[in-house]
Amino acid sequence: MVNLDRDHVENEKDDIQLMRFGSDRQKDNNRYARSGRNPRLMRIITAALLVCGLLAGWLLGSVFPMPGTSWLRRNARQASTMDASNKIEAALDVMENDWFFGKDIENLDARLRDQALLGIFSNEEDPHTEYMTAEEVSEFRQSIDRNFVGIGVEFISNSGINIVTKVFRGAPAFEAGVQPGDVIEAIDGVSTEGMTSADIKERVQGEKGTDVTISFRRQGEPVDITITRDEISATAHGFILDENTGYLQLYQFGTGTAQEIDRYLSEFRDADIHKLVIDLRDNGGGYLDALAQVASRFLPGGTLCMKQVYPDGTEESVYAASGFLQDYFGIVILINENSASAAEVFTLAMKEQRKDVTIVGTTSYGKGTVQITRMFNDGSAIKYTTSKWVSPNGVWVNGTGITPDEEVAVPEGVSRMYYGMEDDETYQTDQVSEAVKDVQIALEYLGYAPDRKDGYFSVSTEDALKKFAADKGLDYNGKLTSDLHEAVVSALIMNWSTTHDHDTQLTRAREILNG
Repeated sequence: MVNLDRDHVENEKDDIQLMRFGSDRQKDNNRYARSGRNPRLMRIITAALLVCGLLAGWLLGSVFPMPGTSWLRRNARQASTMDASNKIEAALDVMENDWFFGKDIENLDARLRDQALLGIFSNEEDPHTEYMTAEEVSEFRQSIDRNFVGIGVEFISNSGINIVTKVFRGAPAFEAGVQPGDVIEAIDGVSTEGMTSADIKERVQGEKGTDVTISFRRQGEPVDITITRDEISATAHGFILDENTGYLQLYQFGTGTAQEIDRYLSEFRDADIHKLVIDLRDNGGGYLDALAQVASRFLPGGTLCMKQVYPDGTEESVYAASGFLQDYFGIVILINENSASAAEVFTLAMKEQRKDVTIVGTTSYGKGTVQITRMFNDGSAIKYTTSKWVSPNGVWVNGTGITPDEEVAVPEGVSRMYYGMEDDETYQTDQVSEAVKDVQIALEYLGYAPDRKDGYFSVSTEDALKKFAADKGLDYNGKLTSDLHEAVVSALIMNWSTTHDHDTQLTRAREILNG
């Protein structure tokens, strides 16, 4: 009881104090009333000013960060949970605002978005669907159309000697009189000695309408030719093999390929040639429209070339165009493991829709899908698979390729991946190395016939190497050096690129047509 009573007394005192406080506040209210100020309104205004002050401080700190407060904002961002409904934008926000290295990267947002798109379009199921930057789109188109501003030749470099191997029909070099076998010695008065292939290409190419003077050596005689550069499309090349047979090589099915081959087909027609080798080796494909145009030179207009099958089961057919058919009474198509896509479509269309077509070579790549390219307004694009294609007879080659009618391999030396020797690396008799195996295989190709090809440096290998060096005017001290290794391999490449002596597939094609 006592304790309770004490509490009661103290409570009464508190009530009195509250009453007094209330009395004082009432006086204050009366005083505010007389002055025209409302205390409740003042409290609302004060609270609003406090909120506005905090908001202004936050915004000011965001625009003009203060070292003393930036860690608060950073910690607040790092502790917050991100919205999973838009992960990509959230991730971009983090990388653009919180990533340490972002400050050092120009155009960070564009780079991050390109990387994100690369990831979106990369998948195991379809290696042919991809995102391409504007630069990659340009490179992709150029790789198919093989177009550039230049003179229209191909050349190879061998031991510092740059030899023209192809002159494209109708190109500026062709019109100016450049010939296969011409050796490039100077460009606009600057010697090509010590230049790389890239150096020569850069000097020969240039702006449309400008001139370049090239000094050639032709069968030992100097020849200077001034050539006016122009736009080049080099997706096809051809020539007459013999009095009965024409040879047509298609590198790609590009925008202007059909018009390019017309130049060669016209030459064949004028020479009364009605047998043809079509070389699609290493042809990676191209555009369907170009395929239909090229097929129209060998198939009657309206002939079915392929069918596209979409995910919903609907089909769309591609036909040869009308009015371009050429007369041929025997065609051999050459293919290899790098013949793909439109090259495979063309091969099967020709095989299934003509009775006089033979396929020679090795099994093709096996790409049985169709992609389209959709552009963004900044020049970038997405290339994605929309359908599969099947031949007129319904054959789908995806993953299996086309098996030729006659399987014929090229010489081992042509298909081999060669070992790269270090400058100070050497081998001599009784030693074993992949480099020794390289020269044994290449020497056999070139006709020097060592007794083995297993990498063991035998006496017979030394004799063959010594004879090769003597024929080429090279020093030989009883050892295989990196320079000698390079010389042997280069000689093989030169022979393959400039002659048909060892082209077993082409040889068999000619036998079929003329047998």
